[in-house]
Amino acid sequence: MAKNIQSLERAAAMLRLLAGGERRLGLSEIASSVGLAKGTAHGILRTLQAEGFVEQDATSGRYQLGAELLRLGNSYLDVHELRSRALVWTDDLARSSGESVHLGVVHQQGVLIVHHVFRPDDSRQVLEVGAMQPLHSTALGKVLSAYDPVAHTEAVEGDRKDFTPRTITGLAEFESVLELTRARGWAADIEETWEGVAAVAAPIHDRRRMPVGAIAVTGAVERLCPAGELRSELVAAVRECARAVSRDIGAGRF
Repeated sequence: MAKNIQSLERAAAMLRLLAGGERRLGLSEIASSVGLAKGTAHGILRTLQAEGFVEQDATSGRYQLGAELLRLGNSYLDVHELRSRALVWTDDLARSSGESVHLGVVHQQGVLIVHHVFRPDDSRQVLEVGAMQPLHSTALGKVLSAYDPVAHTEAVEGDRKDFTPRTITGLAEFESVLELTRARGWAADIEETWEGVAAVAAPIHDRRRMPVGAIAVTGAVERLCPAGELRSELVAAVRECARAVSRDIGAGRF
């Protein structure tokens, strides 16, 4: 069994100690509580402070939790709130469309799947929660790139890999696709990422009208595009599902 990294264990112990207190703690108190020499404790605290996980009061020299931990915590809560708010709506969308539904958020230069509802039939399917999808070719990625400045930068500056002959890799053409996505409020992926697979996605906005995720219906191209284009009723259903989740998290009406 692999051994734990001692310095990380010590840092975690310090963060738990600071999280459990109602006041700032001094170096001596922290070192004593976690059983470390003051020099060792100071080195770990200095690193945590540089990363924004710990803050030091300029007057007293005492330590408290930093803003970066709050940001990370809010990010965690936001994703889980988004997923919990989307559960009923995505279940209904999968049932009405007869196809798989994915909920994705921007994460590390891609789209992280945080919720996946199986296609409601007896076919064998693989749970894709935790999987990553590219920004430039998937419906989810295009929607997020169109509305989220961070995702847009990542997609523009990143490697737009050629997955199929239909994948759009040129910058000018990609920007045109994003402009069209913003104009109509949804994005498509018709065999641009996987041969034989199509998808349509729409954005989810929070109470500040900021994009926090996207919802997509994904399935075989012959079912989603029987006449060569995405079924209009499917596009409408995905958009309404995204609007419903947006309203549930406080975005109001669009």
